[in-house]
Amino acid sequence: MVLKERIKTTEAKAKSLRPYVEKLITQSKIGTLSSRKLLISKIGMDGAKKLMEVIGPKYKERKGGYLRITKVPRRVSDGSKIAVIEMV
Repeated sequence: MVLKERIKTTEAKAKSLRPYVEKLITQSKIGTLSSRKLLISKIGMDGAKKLMEVIGPKYKERKGGYLRITKVPRRVSDGSKIAVIEMV
């Protein structure tokens, strides 16, 4: 999610992913060494680098609500609910 900034998945997975990623973005806004190490331990070096250098400064003034979940039509093969989760 962090690297692509937009993914298409089931609605249940999108709803469970949202609070996790929003907490990571809030942590990246702090910008300290300890927050960088925490992000690296949770999502790896590439994701943490993008969060700290691109996404964190972009949302510096925003208080919350960094992600948007948009419902799309059901999947044809099995009829499951699909949603697109993206950064605002």
